[in-house]
Formats: sequence, structure tokens, C-alpha cells
Amino acid sequence: MPYNYIVYKKHHLVVSTGTGRVTCSEIKACQDQAKSDPEFDPNFNQIVDLRTATTVDLTMDEARMLASRTIFSSSARRAFIVTSPAVFGMGRMWEIYTEIARGTSQIRLFSNLASALDWLGLENNLDFI
Repeated sequence: MPYNYIVYKKHHLVVSTGTGRVTCSEIKACQDQAKSDPEFDPNFNQIVDLRTATTVDLTMDEARMLASRTIFSSSARRAFIVTSPAVFGMGRMWEIYTEIARGTSQIRLFSNLASALDWLGLENNLDFI
């Protein structure tokens, strides 16, 4: 599956990874799975690692729907790591739709892991990412 996640309870962190072509149904399936995962805590921070995603195949309506789902709490920080301009644009749209739906957004986009970890207050020695 091109989109999946792992919960790292020790670090209060969820790492979601997208590779290749990522679709709406894959993201929604991971959101649904996380909601029922006993390891998942909506207060955990998240890294959305899209460095190897070639495209995020979402319509504007799908992006709005996915961003408005309340999987993470409004205080959870969510760092999207993107390197492709097209994927950056989709991440930025997700950030805006989250802000519209909730009145605030704790989503930030980064071009590298070190900056994302710094913003999340995590050490840059997490070798599992």
C-alpha cells in the first residue's frame, strides 16, 4: 500500500508515509484504521513523510473532506515533509482546509526531516524515520 502509518508511543508520534501515487481511498483507509488502533492517540504529533510520493491524487473536494475529518486533536502538531512542487501544493491545500474546518491549523510543510523534527520538538536522531 502506497500510504501507511506507524505509531511510536514512546515518542508520542505517528509517522505516515506515502510513496508513489497516493490516493484519497488510501489516505481515508489509514485514517479509519488509525481511529480504531488501540496504539493511536489523537494527541500524538504526526509526521507525514511524502518525500517519495510522486503525486497525491486528490480532487479539491476529496482534500477538503479528508482534511475536515477529526483524526488528530487540534493541539497535535502535524509536519508534512514534501520535496515535489505538486505534492507541496496538495499539502498546502490540506493545511488551508484544516484551518477552515477547525479555525486553526497545526500543520506545517517542510522540505526535510531535520526541520520537521525540530518543529515537533524531537531529537534529530530518530533512526526509525
